Amino acid sequence: MLLGLLTAIFLGIGWLLGGIEGMTLGLGVAILTNFIMYFWSDKIVLRMYRAKPLQDAKLNKMIEDLAKKAGVPMPKTYMIELDVPNAFATGRNPKHSAVAVTRGLTNSLTHDEIEGVLAHEISHIKHRDILISTLAATVAGALAWVSHIFWYSTDRNNRNAFTFLLLFVLVPIAATLIRLAITRAREYHADTGGAQLTDPLKLASALEKIGAVAKARPLKKGNPSTAHMFIVNPFNANMLIRLFSTHPPIEERVARLRAMAKK
Repeated sequence: MLLGLLTAIFLGIGWLLGGIEGMTLGLGVAILTNFIMYFWSDKIVLRMYRAKPLQDAKLNKMIEDLAKKAGVPMPKTYMIELDVPNAFATGRNPKHSAVAVTRGLTNSLTHDEIEGVLAHEISHIKHRDILISTLAATVAGALAWVSHIFWYSTDRNNRNAFTFLLLFVLVPIAATLIRLAITRAREYHADTGGAQLTDPLKLASALEKIGAVAKARPLKKGNPSTAHMFIVNPFNANMLIRLFSTHPPIEERVARLRAMAKK
């Protein structure tokens, strides 16, 4: 459905701005983008954040133990040089997966809190959330790219209020809706799965700390279209973004985890 919607948007933009020729170009771009996304979207996102192989032996051992407990292969591990604490999982399936953590995560959180975060990411891998998450990030970026290409390649006489509204208002909204395909339920499920791999209070404490930093020091580097991939949205969350957020409120996530700990 995600790839089909992407194709439909590409075709629609092409038809409106270039007729049959534009539609054909849109189809070609869609096919190429879908192929690239399926096989290389994880590498694109990791490269976007200049992720490097994780050299921390203790952290790698922690991830290996959690993966073994979850019954999934050991994912590749990466470090991102950002001072804000956060993490995400990516890849098209458990055999081709990766976990990336920021430098801020290792410097700001305790051993137990880091374990809680990593358990959450391993749960994403186990439940195969990572393919659609990575696809959504790449789709959103591709739509923005195509919008700019069509705008600047269109004759000046055809650049009117309608095409501007289409390319820079309606298309971004469509991209947001695609990212919303990564439902809040996925985060709740990953929280639950992570809590089952370790103590739910570890993840609850980590979420509170990560959320506080994200609110006080929102991430300025990076692409907001990847926000849903992180365990907590690291970008500035204004009222509109919160309304369309793919992440449930941290307070609700923490409350659920603390309730699990009491059972």
